[in-house]
Amino acid sequence: MLPLQVLRNGTPDVPDPSMSLRAGPLSLEYQGGDLRYVRLGSKEILRRVYVAVRDHNWDTVPCLLSNLEIDAREDSFRITYDAEHRQEDVHFIWSGLIEGDDDGTLRFRMQGKALSAFRRCRIGFCILHPMDCAGVECRIEHVDGGTDETRFPQQIAAQVMENGHPCPVTPFVDMKSLSHRVKNDLWAEVRFEGEVFELEDQRNWTDASYKTYGTPLALPFPVEIKKGTEITQAVTLSLKGSLPAAEVVSTGNADTHTSISITEDLLGPVAPLGLERVESSTSWTAKQLNRLRQLHLSHLRTEVRFSHEGWQDELRRAWNEAQQLNAQLEVALFLGEDSETQLRDLAALLEEVRPSVSAWLVFHEGERTTGGTWVNLVRRHLSRTGRQEVIGSGTNAFFADLNRDKPAAEVSDVISYSINPQVHAFDDASVVETLEAQKHTIESAFQLCGDTPVRISPITFRMRSIPHISGPQPKPLPGELPFQVDPRQMSLFGAAWTVGSLSRTLGCGLHGVTYYETTGWRGVMETEEGSALPQKFLSIPDAVFPLYHVLADVGEVRSGRLLRTTTTDPLIVDSMAIRHDKGLRILVANLSGETQSVDLHLPLSAVLARILDDTNAEEAMVQPDDFRRETGERLEITEGRLSLNLRPYAVARLDSNG
Repeated sequence: MLPLQVLRNGTPDVPDPSMSLRAGPLSLEYQGGDLRYVRLGSKEILRRVYVAVRDHNWDTVPCLLSNLEIDAREDSFRITYDAEHRQEDVHFIWSGLIEGDDDGTLRFRMQGKALSAFRRCRIGFCILHPMDCAGVECRIEHVDGGTDETRFPQQIAAQVMENGHPCPVTPFVDMKSLSHRVKNDLWAEVRFEGEVFELEDQRNWTDASYKTYGTPLALPFPVEIKKGTEITQAVTLSLKGSLPAAEVVSTGNADTHTSISITEDLLGPVAPLGLERVESSTSWTAKQLNRLRQLHLSHLRTEVRFSHEGWQDELRRAWNEAQQLNAQLEVALFLGEDSETQLRDLAALLEEVRPSVSAWLVFHEGERTTGGTWVNLVRRHLSRTGRQEVIGSGTNAFFADLNRDKPAAEVSDVISYSINPQVHAFDDASVVETLEAQKHTIESAFQLCGDTPVRISPITFRMRSIPHISGPQPKPLPGELPFQVDPRQMSLFGAAWTVGSLSRTLGCGLHGVTYYETTGWRGVMETEEGSALPQKFLSIPDAVFPLYHVLADVGEVRSGRLLRTTTTDPLIVDSMAIRHDKGLRILVANLSGETQSVDLHLPLSAVLARILDDTNAEEAMVQPDDFRRETGERLEITEGRLSLNLRPYAVARLDSNG
């Protein structure tokens, strides 16, 4: 039997516990040296305040806490601790002091010292305003004494580049303080000390926040920190104006149940869903092929990198694999310097192979976002073979790149970009938070592209490469995973997160969505011999991962249409509902590490409920066919309400023929 923590998170490492605190009218969470979810009643004011140490490659250096002391009272608190960041040549320590007063004032101070000489890109506070601040009035006090009155960006603000440097969002620069309207004449002011701060729109990378940070990006980076350098910074949050009635701001939500409502409001058809193939000469076993067929995939993504030897054989293998799955190919073309010759070679191969392609995604090795010249060039060469398939452009990287360099929508049949939830933060809560922002990137992409359809390819748990790194991509340390691999993908957390992602993407009118790989560390199932993972991580040879069952549940009803679902707390529980020709299928996911009580409001009389959680996950992984044959327990719905208790990261599948 696998340990519960490994089944839930893919690793035995236990996340830092969180603690609920109050500062007068404000409620908040303390976790691992950070402040999270600062709220006035149900209104979120700040999402997170934390200290980051970023090395010369923008890598976040982990923090080890010690000497933690918490004095928590009914309406105030005081926290002190010591923090140490140590990785390779980086050695930086600091002492933290966090205080919350009964008038709603929060103060966070850090005093640090470099114990070694190293190069850094950033050291200091990051303050996250929630995504719900979009369009909200704000006031800026600049370090020169000037002021600005503006609003948080409504549409995702591009991070433009000047002279090779990324720029903040204007006028959120050279800031001494930033205030925003909470309600009526009540404002929340964040005041900064010890550094000059500016802001970026983190929705560009699916972080559900606006981030205020120091040091300004206009200054050179990375820079050397000499041994003995001291750094002191402070952040203070104050409420300015008239507070609502005390009973309104202090009681919060007394109902501990999360509520989900499902209506017959049709959103759109289920978008074509695919996976990315693994570049390998190893064929699938009969068992693997049967399991992949049960996903009912629309397409299989493959990459053609003309700079790599053997690309012709890889394309042949890819088409053979797609045919075995009764799927089309999605082909990502990476052009190089001699594009004319490369495309002539491709055209000659297509006369022999003749694959069915749902979309050609055109990229160039020298560009982050595809220029129209390359789309026209590919179209010209493919048309000579008689092919009239979809030819698209965009970026193989983040929405940020699409937003920075506008796509060639006027000459493209489709525009694409990729998504991963771990560009800036990696803890469970931050990864879950990114789900809300996925749909925001889709909506902004539609605005950028006009009438040109949008495709997301691929969605992965980790970055596939680090685009800003100087030098070769990092190699894993002994006993550790490659940076592209997240053990949570192989766990119940991965299944719950996948439900949340699918609920944001599948009904938005996308041209197609590609997730994960077929097999291996970044796939939906283990290889037959296993992936040689370090022992502490989750690995069962020849088993599927829990998220496999989520994708199979959706694949079985892929001809359906999504219904509108709403949840009272999308950071805790998420859901999706698909109306298909035989009835209704609902997936409900607990996104938290605690058991949750969920009330579903359904226009039904009964459902068949099958729950995937830590009591049966290992069996579902090892014997997936048996698990998929289970129809579930019949549950009666009383007065349109069904109550479920979901264990940590559990996924419930509810079926009705009504």
